[in-house]
Amino acid sequence: MKKDKTEKQVYTSPYEFEGRIPLKQAIPLGLQHVLAMFVGNLTPLLIITNLCAAIGGEDLMAIQVTLLQNAMLMAGVVTLIQLYAIGPVGGKVPIIMGTSSGFIGVFQSVANAIGGGVAAYGAMLGASIIGGLFESVLGFCIKPLRKLLPAVVTGTVVLSIGLSLISVGVASFGGGSSAQDYGSVENLLLGLAVLVIILIFKHYFKGMASSSCILCGIIAGYVIAAVMGLFLDHTFVTADGVEVTKAWVLNWSKVADADWFALPKIMPVKPVFNMKAIVPVMIMFIVTAVETVGDISGVMEGGVGREATDSELSGGVICDGIGSSLAALFGVLPNTSFSQNVGLVTMTKIVNRFALACGAIFLIACGLFPKLAALVSIMPQSVLGGAAVMMFSSIVISGIQLIVKEPLTARNMTIVSVALGLGYGIGANSAILSRLPQSVSLIFGGSGIVPAAIVAILLNICLPKEKKEE
Repeated sequence: MKKDKTEKQVYTSPYEFEGRIPLKQAIPLGLQHVLAMFVGNLTPLLIITNLCAAIGGEDLMAIQVTLLQNAMLMAGVVTLIQLYAIGPVGGKVPIIMGTSSGFIGVFQSVANAIGGGVAAYGAMLGASIIGGLFESVLGFCIKPLRKLLPAVVTGTVVLSIGLSLISVGVASFGGGSSAQDYGSVENLLLGLAVLVIILIFKHYFKGMASSSCILCGIIAGYVIAAVMGLFLDHTFVTADGVEVTKAWVLNWSKVADADWFALPKIMPVKPVFNMKAIVPVMIMFIVTAVETVGDISGVMEGGVGREATDSELSGGVICDGIGSSLAALFGVLPNTSFSQNVGLVTMTKIVNRFALACGAIFLIACGLFPKLAALVSIMPQSVLGGAAVMMFSSIVISGIQLIVKEPLTARNMTIVSVALGLGYGIGANSAILSRLPQSVSLIFGGSGIVPAAIVAILLNICLPKEKKEE
């Protein structure tokens, strides 16, 4: 009996941030976070390096694998800083960090302006170092700035984050919008099977099986894809007569070709400080700070059931900035909070720091052991999409919960309505900005998050406050 009491004192709940849980429980709970963000962590690097190579020569492609390896390593390191904090750096919040896709539009413009190649990529890294330090300064000022970010504003930002990600999840569900067989019956059935398995584990099982429902669904997706490969054709012929591989096929040769161990390289690309890159990137870091406030607010509301404190928001934004500057030294694009994992926390309510730290350590291991990284990287997009459509919708619910924490007055309804209608609407239909200066299109046309956040903040400042009803 004495032993049982001791065990009860040692092991608590995975639903507590500082709860102590056994390693065998923490590893799968952390692993499902990695699987949810792994592809999104690598995609921005793939897009930007391919673009720079296409514009300015193939010299950058020789180190692309090194950059991808460093991206996984830095995501794990910055996540640990966010979870445990080093002084004021880190909010001690259940957030997973990774390479931001929000900067893709700005970096595309930088590549076109500078000429691509290693020079353009170096300018992006230099701008990321400056911009990251600038965002960390904003993090120290979060307490006075928080007056501009009440629940109705942060809720609107979280809501717009979820809405912008739903289309990404649906695209993955169909096999990835760039896939030649996008929307095929095979891709849709694979994504649907993963979603159904997640729902079964979530609502028909209890304990560990229910908590790790996303991981169970993704593992099942691998198994189903492997079985499909035994009975179905791996290729098909397009309308142009070209034979291509289907999106759901597992590329085991990629795992076989990967090295077992490789050390990361510091500064594989030398940073270059160019004002053509620094100015637009710094503007994006302001927006990123607002988005991080929204992510932290969403994960605390959805996972813990309370609003984020000033110290949590401040430490989180500072970690965003310092982490981005640190990542740039390893040739990696800005590291910010991952909205995908906010949705996962909101859905599962697993906020345990040790579990998330296990996921971060796995990311670091992927950076050191490329063969392990290759195994995760071959995940079919439909498998990820089956999990993503549910996770991203959970972010929308978190945004709604934040908005209705305050009375839904006429003023608050106006802020939410106009921010989503005008701000998010313009971001989701960026063609409307095509005749305006390119800088305007870059800032407002990338996604609905940026314009929705700016419109909500401006309306909160400008609209007269209503008298509280007694």
